[in-house]
Amino acid sequence: MTAAAAAAPVRSRRVVVLVLAAAVIALAVGLATALWHRGDNDAVRDGTAVLNLVLPDLQGREQPLAQWRGKVLVVNFWATWCAPCREEMPQFVAAQARDGTKGLQFVGIAVDDPGKVQAYAREVKLNYPALIGGFGAIELSKALGNDLAALPFTVVVDRQGRVAATQLGPLKQAKLDALLARLL
Repeated sequence: MTAAAAAAPVRSRRVVVLVLAAAVIALAVGLATALWHRGDNDAVRDGTAVLNLVLPDLQGREQPLAQWRGKVLVVNFWATWCAPCREEMPQFVAAQARDGTKGLQFVGIAVDDPGKVQAYAREVKLNYPALIGGFGAIELSKALGNDLAALPFTVVVDRQGRVAATQLGPLKQAKLDALLARLL
């Protein structure tokens, strides 16, 4: 074996160690940044960031979320390709039907193609607005507290325009019912 051939595995191990070290440092910096900014989100807590959103609906008309100020507003970031999103949506449809007259308003912000959203909305008989955020909606959700940029992500705004709750991952029926009972 030549000296060059013997040195290749050593260099390869060094590269792997350097890459792993860089990944660990990047992860640590990312977590530290997320924790640092977590207490720095007054605009999110008071609901301003949510109510200031304006996104197109399925017909392409701009819809300001501020039009639902004064209602209990449940804003759900979702996608047709997200299995947990699809699982929780029927309970949202049922809650909207049950409590819409009491001042509840669900709004779905789709991280998806408008055509796919329209087809799925018909399939589940969606009875609340579906707005199109496209893949930029992930960035919107991050600004609202979705530090992991994952779906589904839900923000609940009370009648006074304050964020009452956020949920990363599926919003279970019992938690949704308890939230709505308290806020409605």
